[in-house]
Amino acid sequence: MAFHYPNGTPYSNHEAITHKKQGKKAPTQFGKRGMDFEEEINQSNAYYLNHNTAVIHKKPTPVQIVKVDYPRRSAAVIKEAYFRQASTTDYNGVYNGYYLDFEAKETKNKTSFPFKNFHQHQIKHIQNCLVQKGICFILIWFSSLNRCFFFSGEDLVSYWLEQEKTGRKSLPLSLIEELGIEIKLGIAPRIPYLKAVEQYISTRSIQS
Repeated sequence: MAFHYPNGTPYSNHEAITHKKQGKKAPTQFGKRGMDFEEEINQSNAYYLNHNTAVIHKKPTPVQIVKVDYPRRSAAVIKEAYFRQASTTDYNGVYNGYYLDFEAKETKNKTSFPFKNFHQHQIKHIQNCLVQKGICFILIWFSSLNRCFFFSGEDLVSYWLEQEKTGRKSLPLSLIEELGIEIKLGIAPRIPYLKAVEQYISTRSIQS
């Protein structure tokens, strides 16, 4: 199935969407539980909501379907679709008076996180939110290592702008370990990322 941005540019990372459209589970295993990273975040958000801790939701992305095949009467297969507008980040909401805006990314790489996982309009969106004093970050899942990190929007933007000049292709794991906050997986919630947010807020308060 072919997905495109509003300007017609092909969207290369459409496999997860394809699986959802066809009712299939994405093949990525998370913590050997058969759930993918996004599902675990969604369940964690549901936990936070049910416990009146935070209100965080995944942003819906409007899609315009332009081509559908009907291999049989009981099924429809989407062959081509366009995003009606460029996506920003995956999640946003409110926590303890703070506006949160973040992206969830995963990689099979063991030593670095590729910049190709981001688009320019996503970086611009993060920059805009930071100007308004929002808390922006990415949650990075190293699937081959079973490790999860909080990485601040400020650091992401800084190294993104640097790579445009230097040609650096990725964020080294060593840098993420140094600047980020590792999130230890739990049970309820499975991904307690708000602990990292609290640590980040405390560090930012001390620095200011």
